[in-house]
Amino acid sequence: MTKAAASAPPAPPRVVIYRHRLVVRLTHWVNVITLSLLLMSGLQIFNAHPHLYWGQYGANADAPWLEMVGGHDAQGKPQGVTHIGAASIVTTGVLGVSAGAAGQPRVRGFPRWLTLPADQDLATGRLWHFALAWVFVINGLVYLGFGVANGHFRRDLAPTVDELKPRSLLGSIVDHIKLKHPTGEAARRYNILQKLAYLGVVFLLLPVMVATGLTMSPGIDALAPWLLDVFGGRQSARSIHFISANLIVLFVIVHVVEVFLAGVFNEMRSMITGRYALPREHAS
Repeated sequence: MTKAAASAPPAPPRVVIYRHRLVVRLTHWVNVITLSLLLMSGLQIFNAHPHLYWGQYGANADAPWLEMVGGHDAQGKPQGVTHIGAASIVTTGVLGVSAGAAGQPRVRGFPRWLTLPADQDLATGRLWHFALAWVFVINGLVYLGFGVANGHFRRDLAPTVDELKPRSLLGSIVDHIKLKHPTGEAARRYNILQKLAYLGVVFLLLPVMVATGLTMSPGIDALAPWLLDVFGGRQSARSIHFISANLIVLFVIVHVVEVFLAGVFNEMRSMITGRYALPREHAS
């Protein structure tokens, strides 16, 4: 043993805390499954008319702000094109034109491996989507009720005045850019960007998803016609629904990347067992 090794201070003991309660863990995993299947069945419904509009109607003469179409290139080969406003992007193989069940090119918005069911079947996609929507809403109400009764939102997610100061926000942004994750006692708490992201998803994006989904239902519109005014019409509600879904997908991607960067085993264990080992402070 070298002199340096002999004089080095012992590593501090690992501290394990109880981070996530059972209700939080259960509702989290139900959400993972439900939102994944909701997305896939929603893309199946979108494929029945892969065009999005702003306004009330979305009739054939109306110009879509987004559409995924199929055609042919200069050599006569099938080509998928996605139009976003005035921009046109060739997306062959993924959007507009993708491989069918036998590998042949098929004209469809999203590819079959992303939709539920895989083959074009609007009726079955709608059944899946509506059934899963009930599971999602009930699961969300359980989480919200627990969060309010247990003080989870107030204790763990409500930002403090100091955290909302520009210096704190900028510092957290810089730490994320540097891929610097909290250690020791700081790892016990969510940072300000995590709090704002979770609050934004739970209290803004997900409610908008539910509300716009209801607005697209003629039966709900008959019961609550004011929803059409709130979202600017059924086609606008469909567009907002689509944008919200993509923002949730973006949130999930960032969330998963952060899990891997922070330590996938420790993060996954905390969401399965509730127990989380605080990362040790680095010696200065």
